[in-house]
Amino acid sequence: MRAARRLDPEAFLLPAAVAVAGIALWHLAVAASHSTTFPTPLAVARAMGELARRGVLAPYVLDSLRRVGSGYLLGLAAGIPLGLAMGWFPALAWAINPVVQILRPISPLAWIPVAIVLWGVGDAATIFLIFLAALFPIVVATANGVANVPPMVLQAGRNFGLKPAAVLVRVALPAALPQVLVGLRVALGISWLVVVAAEMIAVDSGLGYLVIDARNAGKRYDLVVAAMILIGVIGLALDLLARRVERLPRVRWGFRGD
Repeated sequence: MRAARRLDPEAFLLPAAVAVAGIALWHLAVAASHSTTFPTPLAVARAMGELARRGVLAPYVLDSLRRVGSGYLLGLAAGIPLGLAMGWFPALAWAINPVVQILRPISPLAWIPVAIVLWGVGDAATIFLIFLAALFPIVVATANGVANVPPMVLQAGRNFGLKPAAVLVRVALPAALPQVLVGLRVALGISWLVVVAAEMIAVDSGLGYLVIDARNAGKRYDLVVAAMILIGVIGLALDLLARRVERLPRVRWGFRGD
C-alpha cells in the first residue's frame, strides 16, 4: 500500500513569503514615488471592504463564475465528443482538423463583434465567447489523447470481446484521460481570461465590468486593482482545483512512472 504523502511546509511558506515581500515592495514603491494615482495595498484592502459593504463583491464574483461555468460546460459538451470522434476515426480527423487549426488561433476576443451581432449585449454573447475559448483546447487535447493510446491497450480490450464503441468508451477514453485533463485545465484558464475581457464590453456585472466601471467612474484605481487581485486569486484557485482533479487515483493510471 502506497504511503500517504506528507504536506511539505515549504510548499506554503515559500509562496506566502514571496507574496508578503511583493506586497511590501508594492507599498514601498508607491510611498517612494509619492503617487496619488496608484493605490497602496492598504487602499486596495479598503476598496475590497467597500465593495463588500455595497453588496456587489459576492454578486460580481458569482456572475463571472456563472458565465465561465456555463460557457465551459458547453465547451465540454461539444469538445469531448468531437475530440473523441477525431481521435478514433482518422478520416474524420483528416477532414475536420484543417478547420479546427484555422479557427483555433483566432483570439476569442476577436469574435466579440460577431457575438454581439448574433446574441446582442448580454450574458449570451459572453457565454458564447467562453464557449469558443474552451472548445478548441478541449477538442485538440481529446483528439490527441485518443489517437496516442498505445495499440496494445486497444487490442487488449478487443481480446476481451469488447465491441468498438465499448473499446472507445471503456479503454481509449480512460487511457487518454490524463492528457484530456491537461487540455481541460488549459481551457479553464483561457475561459477565465476571456470572461474578464468580455465583461468589459458585453455586460454590466462581473469582475471585468468592475474594472472598466471603476476606471470610468471617477478613476477609482483602488477598485481597479482590487478587482485585478480578485481575478488573479480566483484564477489561481481554479487552476489548483483542476490540478487536484488531475491527481485523482482514478485518472492517474494513464501516467507512467507514478
